Amino acid sequence: MLALGLTLGGWSKALAQRAGQLQVVVRDAATGKPTPVRVRLTRADGGPVPVVPPQVVAVQYGLWDHADGYAFQPDSSFYVSGTFSLTLSPGTYNLSLSKGNEYLHQTHRLHIRPGQVLRQTYALKRWIHMAARHWYSADDHIHIRRSPRENPLLLDWIRAEDVNVGVLLKMGDFWETYYPQYAFGEKGTYQQGAFLLMPGQEDPRTPELGHALGFGASGSVRYRQDYYLYDRVFDELHRRGGLTGYAHQAESFHGYRGLTLDGLRGKVDLLEILQYCVSAEPLRTEHYYHLLDLGIPLTATAGSDFPWCGHDHDHGPPEHSARIGNARFYTYINGPLTPAAWQAGVAAGHTFVTSGPILDLQVNSPAERGPARPGDRLAVKKGSTLTIRAEALGEATQVPLTALELVAHGRVLARVTPQQPGQSAARLVAQLDLPDVQQGLWIAARCYGGPRSAAHTTPVYVSVDGGGFHNPETAQAYLDKSEAYLRELEAELDTHRDNPEFRAWYYKQPLKTRIEATRQVIADLRKRLIRP
Repeated sequence: MLALGLTLGGWSKALAQRAGQLQVVVRDAATGKPTPVRVRLTRADGGPVPVVPPQVVAVQYGLWDHADGYAFQPDSSFYVSGTFSLTLSPGTYNLSLSKGNEYLHQTHRLHIRPGQVLRQTYALKRWIHMAARHWYSADDHIHIRRSPRENPLLLDWIRAEDVNVGVLLKMGDFWETYYPQYAFGEKGTYQQGAFLLMPGQEDPRTPELGHALGFGASGSVRYRQDYYLYDRVFDELHRRGGLTGYAHQAESFHGYRGLTLDGLRGKVDLLEILQYCVSAEPLRTEHYYHLLDLGIPLTATAGSDFPWCGHDHDHGPPEHSARIGNARFYTYINGPLTPAAWQAGVAAGHTFVTSGPILDLQVNSPAERGPARPGDRLAVKKGSTLTIRAEALGEATQVPLTALELVAHGRVLARVTPQQPGQSAARLVAQLDLPDVQQGLWIAARCYGGPRSAAHTTPVYVSVDGGGFHNPETAQAYLDKSEAYLRELEAELDTHRDNPEFRAWYYKQPLKTRIEATRQVIADLRKRLIRP
């Protein structure tokens, strides 16, 4: 799987030349206790060491559920529970230690001498502790098969990335399923302290309608004979207590068609808007803003799609390779982390997505007792003044901030950068008063930390005198675009394909029925949202 440079036989011969030994302990700086960590050990020339320590935490993983990897991660790193030892030939090595977004990663230069036992202890320090603020991180898109035996091992993987909730998705296509989970619902959930594993599904998955997500349900749902009728799956997942959505920002595999078909009819709860599958720029909001501007609330989520998505380590920094938690989202929970509390927070939209920066958004009205936060509904009277405040936090050397924006109805209301007075690469604050509010709107914050680092909140939804939060200025254009997406789908249905991967035409009649139902929604929205 990896181009390790030296063969194992050559490595064994090198070790025969009076090898040394490296013994490492990695502690959490705050607790002083050994902590799960991601380790990457390379030779001076940058080539990875081709062996792992006996203490490695290893789990089978791979594309299409194949055994492509086990002890090594795609970038040649590996996980340990806090301590490891390794026999090494004499020479110079680079040791990298990391633990997700909230810890400062470290790189050390090590010199191994013949016969030496080199003992090293390192302390990983947080630059922020979000769980202490009741914000818990999650990766909603991990593909690894699991039996109960793997639970403690996989929990160490997500602890090593400091991900509080790892959602393990059974994946399907028209013919088959992959990455099986041994149970769903409560029986499939595994928790130790503030870290838990939860089962879910990425199924249905088609090239014509996109990839659907579901998690938190008491069981998985799959209708092989009605595979392209996503709404049947969504309705049953909801009946079983789960949440539903679309993956990959609704960009890949024509997911915007499925999002239009199901989102406009109220079948969708969430959308992955940050991920490294579509582009090196992980934040993609075109289809998110489409539904928001039509007055349809959607929770913003994010996930790595491990082991599929990331930047190949041969063409970019190792931190951009496929890895759990490289895209994640935070959920606010006013209390301890439990599966039910976390799912309720996601359902309520109390989230922001990130690949590094931390975001806080508050919207106040004089009539309200406290600030509204992401996902909240804020009802005000016409003519009210809204006070909007966003704060972005980073770390000047490893998570530097480049810009913070307040966004309403897709339009930037305010933008600050580190070059402005009172701002810095570690903290950006944007605040403004929005006077004499005449209509509802959605308000969000987004920030950037360079071309490959970004964050975005779920909006605060503001209604005025009981109205909606849609955008009357863009409603017609977005409804026209919705109709165009439906026409795209109709063209697919009218094209008989011999390629067995494209089967939408086979479901022509039931999909046309759903298209007409969506057209009726569009017609109703035109009457309600567009000004005469």
